[in-house]
Amino acid sequence: MDKSIFRYILFSILLLVIQITVLNNIQFSGYVNPYIYVMIIMLLPLGFPQWALLLTAFATGLVVDAASGTLGIHTSSTVLAGFVRPFILTYMAPRDGYEQGAALSMRIHGFRWFAVYAGWVILIHHTALFYIEVFRFAEFFRTFLRVLLSSGFSLIFVLLTEYYRKLR
Repeated sequence: MDKSIFRYILFSILLLVIQITVLNNIQFSGYVNPYIYVMIIMLLPLGFPQWALLLTAFATGLVVDAASGTLGIHTSSTVLAGFVRPFILTYMAPRDGYEQGAALSMRIHGFRWFAVYAGWVILIHHTALFYIEVFRFAEFFRTFLRVLLSSGFSLIFVLLTEYYRKLR
């Protein structure tokens, strides 16, 4: 097995363990829930087949759902994030385009690019997650505040994690 694939699998397992054991138990005032497991989808290399991306997103969400006792909320949100990822990458493509098979990391594309990319993926994921969870418009603005605050905190955690990976 390729060394980078093995590292990615270990990193994904670590993210899931941290999410399930630590971050799922963090809730600030009922508004902030950081979710960093979305990094598993964000960090897949360019050129990764779309069907495999969606399958990975499904499996990732299913693991978090099984551990959290939720019924498909994380699965559907993560699959949506995996579905929109190619569109976000196309929109954010540099003039020269991407190098096929290149990793999507802060080290390669820079802090600003990665922060915008991660911000969009996290915002889409969290919007779907929290509105599916509430599933009514009566609490639209309260849920919108939860989306913004949780997305901000998740983005901070993702950027710190990616910065640590950049140093290695």
